[in-house]
Amino acid sequence: MTEPIVPAELAFAGDGTPFSPRYGDVYHSSHGGLDQARHVFLAGNDLPARWTARSRFVIFETGFGLGLNFLATWQAWRQQPGAGRRLHYLAVEKHPFRRDELKQLHLRWPELAALANDLHAQWPLPLPGLHRLDFGDVILTLCFGDAAELLPTLTLAADAIYLDGFAPDRNPELWTEQIAAQLARIAAAGATLATWSVAGEVRRRLASADFQVERRPGFGGKRDMLVGHRPGPPVSAGTRSSRRIAVIGAGIAGASIAHALAGRGHSVTVIDAAAGPAAGASGNHAGVFRPLPSQDDGKLARLLRAGFLLGRRQFGALSEVRCGWTGALHIARDEKHEETQRRIADAHALPADFCRYVTREEAAGLAAWPVARGGWWFPQAGWINPPSLCRSLLRGIDCRFDVAVSRLERSQGRWRIHGNEMVIEADEVVLANGIDAAALVPQFMLPIRPGRGQVSLVPEAATPAMNIVATRLGYVTPAVDGIRCAGATTQVDDLDPESRVADHVENLFRLDMLLPGFATGLSAEALQGRVSFRPMSPDRLPLVGPLSASEGLWINNGFGARGLVFASICAELLASQIDGDPLPLEIDLVRALDPKRYGVRAQTRTRTTL
Repeated sequence: MTEPIVPAELAFAGDGTPFSPRYGDVYHSSHGGLDQARHVFLAGNDLPARWTARSRFVIFETGFGLGLNFLATWQAWRQQPGAGRRLHYLAVEKHPFRRDELKQLHLRWPELAALANDLHAQWPLPLPGLHRLDFGDVILTLCFGDAAELLPTLTLAADAIYLDGFAPDRNPELWTEQIAAQLARIAAAGATLATWSVAGEVRRRLASADFQVERRPGFGGKRDMLVGHRPGPPVSAGTRSSRRIAVIGAGIAGASIAHALAGRGHSVTVIDAAAGPAAGASGNHAGVFRPLPSQDDGKLARLLRAGFLLGRRQFGALSEVRCGWTGALHIARDEKHEETQRRIADAHALPADFCRYVTREEAAGLAAWPVARGGWWFPQAGWINPPSLCRSLLRGIDCRFDVAVSRLERSQGRWRIHGNEMVIEADEVVLANGIDAAALVPQFMLPIRPGRGQVSLVPEAATPAMNIVATRLGYVTPAVDGIRCAGATTQVDDLDPESRVADHVENLFRLDMLLPGFATGLSAEALQGRVSFRPMSPDRLPLVGPLSASEGLWINNGFGARGLVFASICAELLASQIDGDPLPLEIDLVRALDPKRYGVRAQTRTRTTL
């Protein structure tokens, strides 16, 4: 089980310097935190001189603390504006501050107020894992957890390393040989390193990890500091190349990856057989947007958490997205499940703003309707109208609708996409066209199966007032344009496009189990519905990554019934893979989404049989 995050405890030393009671050490020099950041970490890594000609620069920090090193770096980066440039800053922090405490601390540096306010606005909840914050030309990835556990899971090539943290005698776990070896692993050739510590064990461990280190004049009361670099020529400072990328599919998977790629400066063309976006599985009137914890905090739970947290930040910044952050109530199936929900919320120390267990009485109060059990309450969850989200994501992007792609052809280093007696050329292709993807690339034997889902459209006037999302074995949404969405059924490999009374009966049965008596008087025969076909993988995890990276063929697919929650994190992962950026997910999650995972398993089984 993933260890819960224990936030930092705010305290101050006698001279007013921020202090950690847990480690018995200060967060920065008593001579000034901002000046220390500039002297030790920026100047120690020869910044900003080293990034002036670079279109992308990557910095890694051990110990985010107050965020002063980041804010000082961001300020310096913004003083040298340039089109198409991007700074990636990744930092590990075991005990992050809460937002209100950061706000209080940052008042000490009014010259950073504008940047600090932007940081506060996106500051994540204290939950384990990677949190990607997008500030346009600056991308901050906060890695909450123990450095020794997180570092081996990260994928990046750092150009500069800020080796910070409490003193080696106060926090020895951050200065071990294993940490030094991991820093060497994530460092690009020619990468530099700087730290305020000159302890003998620090020098020896860095040297053993192949860093060439030397002393330089220190800051404030310290005579020396340490700088180092990795052997080898630095990465080329050339400009990032903008490529023409075709995305096949204009549902939530296609719209989200198109938006992410266009934001990175690529020329994106979206192609879809329908007359407009979100015509298939992404076309429902309202979809549920919430995470789903698990007892072991397994891959699915972690991916849903990452997608939920990133999606809440991204979708809230988009214009014209119809949504409601009403909160979502997930009622337990039975007494045993209710106890499991309570135990998970306690054992994982889930922040109440993310998820908390509520009793049956509390749940009934939230739903304004009697319920059978207690459950989880997600106060930041809610509903989204998927078509409006797709339209907003595709705003300003070249979209070719009414084009049914029949064939992909690789010719002279480019892709030729054939459809409707026309040919569209692209450098790279992303398959985001749901259940139709497998037919375009039969050689990859993609294990995508159609999951027929029928949603029942319930008139608001036929039900009592209820203004939250509620789920159990099914779900029901608040009324949107006078209609509640309730459902949904799932039948694998069933391609019947017609609405069925039997499925309405099933949806009404689930609704009655969720909110007993809520659907009284509703007739299955009188209900309208919507049928769509969700692309499903055997393990219910998406397929995201390269089919052939050397040829520029990628996939973002297999979202099943959780497309809204998967959309943002999967798009950010794939766009990062295409551009060679640091990845926003731990390596075990990246591998769990790799589209080649089924082929590897099949080969393994074959060898075992032979």
